[in-house]
Amino acid sequence: MSKFQIDIDFSNIDVNALETDEDFHREAKALLPQALQKLGESIGEKTWEELQKNLQQAGSKAKGSQLEKRKFIQETGRTYQRRASSREKQELEDYLVEELRTLQNQTR
Repeated sequence: MSKFQIDIDFSNIDVNALETDEDFHREAKALLPQALQKLGESIGEKTWEELQKNLQQAGSKAKGSQLEKRKFIQETGRTYQRRASSREKQELEDYLVEELRTLQNQTR
């Protein structure tokens, strides 16, 4: 199981046209902003659920609305996209390259 629990849209990429490592990395770099946003949103959603669980355990009945939840998740995604470390970006890029290679092997 991958450590990245995100769903990336590869439908607009002709994976069969990718031939060199450079081709794969170029496509992965183009997908990186979207992937960082989605990863940040995934983290935000888990954080929101954990916060709600902790509030309930503390006896608080105040639960955030769906609008508040969506805003929190989107803002967490944007923040993660802006502040991800170089290491995190490189790991995610490498993951995207692997996914592109896997997708190419499945379509051949």
